[in-house]
Amino acid sequence: MSTAVTRTRSALAFVAAAARRYPSCTADLIPPEAYHEVTLDPVIGRCISTAYMAAPSRDYRAYSAYAAFSRETLRQFHYLVGRLEFGGLGVAVRFVDDDPYADVDSMLDDLRKHRLKVFASAATGNSHPYLSDAENDMFRAVHDVFGHAACGRGFDPDGEEAAWLKHCTMYTGLARRALSTETRGQNCAQLFDCSGAFPEQKAVLLPRPFSEPSSATVGGRRLGQPPALMRSISSRSRRTRSCSGPSIAMRSVSSAVS
Repeated sequence: MSTAVTRTRSALAFVAAAARRYPSCTADLIPPEAYHEVTLDPVIGRCISTAYMAAPSRDYRAYSAYAAFSRETLRQFHYLVGRLEFGGLGVAVRFVDDDPYADVDSMLDDLRKHRLKVFASAATGNSHPYLSDAENDMFRAVHDVFGHAACGRGFDPDGEEAAWLKHCTMYTGLARRALSTETRGQNCAQLFDCSGAFPEQKAVLLPRPFSEPSSATVGGRRLGQPPALMRSISSRSRRTRSCSGPSIAMRSVSSAVS
């Protein structure tokens, strides 16, 4: 994840339109211009990080979600690279051994020319316990396009939160839980517990409230009233200034993971 200064930029029109017409797409919870007001709530972010870091590398209860996630990601990738005359976006994707973009604007410039470079999973030395490198690469491609480019947000923490929220519209409920681990979970762990380093990849599920789009913050307000579980976590976090200790979140939500 690159660091970029948050600023207003427009989503790529052809990408945003493609995301809206995707067959299994659900309606956005917010209007397109409101994605520029999405921010990562630090209280929620710390709790997500705590849950992610405390989880094992893999959990069999997550496998059905990851199977659905993998299937849906493959369909999105075919949509991304498919020929224009057959309804695809016609984007030429190339996997490279170095991080190809210093910022999201460089990526958007490439996408305007219907091309995209993706940092190959095999080059990172951080393999995924469930996804193959090829599956992971395809996800990186579709998330850059249907998450970041579709909402016009960058790779900073708030931009990552907005990209997660936008990409949620293209995954069904079970697959969305794996998506949330792969984006929100990893990004929060990188920010709050790993000093900017990319965390170990895991095949686990975050507590269910952290996979719900209604938990996102837009314009300083949460989209939905947080359930009792999330209010409890937020209250403890305010008292301690962080989700410290041996996993406040995981102790509180063992029944919510499954």
